[in-house]
Amino acid sequence: MKRVILLNGASSSGKSTLATAIKESLKLKCNLEYEMISIDDFLKMTSDDVIYEDDVYDISPMLCERARELLQVKEGVIIDHVITSERIYRMLRESLQHYDFLSVHVTCPRQILKEREKQRGNRCIGSAEASLQYLYPKEGYEVMVDTYEMSVSDCVSKIIAQCQSV
Repeated sequence: MKRVILLNGASSSGKSTLATAIKESLKLKCNLEYEMISIDDFLKMTSDDVIYEDDVYDISPMLCERARELLQVKEGVIIDHVITSERIYRMLRESLQHYDFLSVHVTCPRQILKEREKQRGNRCIGSAEASLQYLYPKEGYEVMVDTYEMSVSDCVSKIIAQCQSV
């Protein structure tokens, strides 16, 4: 069955790095073709722009449609997202309900988020902390990885192990 791997976490938590590493690892170790989709693909984000929940909700149908398109030609899709409300999460889950779904909470300490955000320089300062505060859901993930405590390789191994056990 085709699979959706949802990487949900605060801005600057390491989701994009993980998505790339998961895609590469699935290809190399399992010969599986996955594609990545990021919320960043659908939102204009600069250090001057504040992104609101309504902005994310408005683009969510496009993200879901793109995921379904990719699932027609790939074995899976990795979604790099910052979900901050139940309605966005529900839309995503309902839209992709016919696919195997693995939810991964990507986290790291608040101070590390703030440092990474500052180093990136392409996000509105404070967005990482705000997205951490409003992240939805708070619990109930199949996998949780801490990108500060764990190496990228260890995070990827943990996620792929969960994929293989389902």
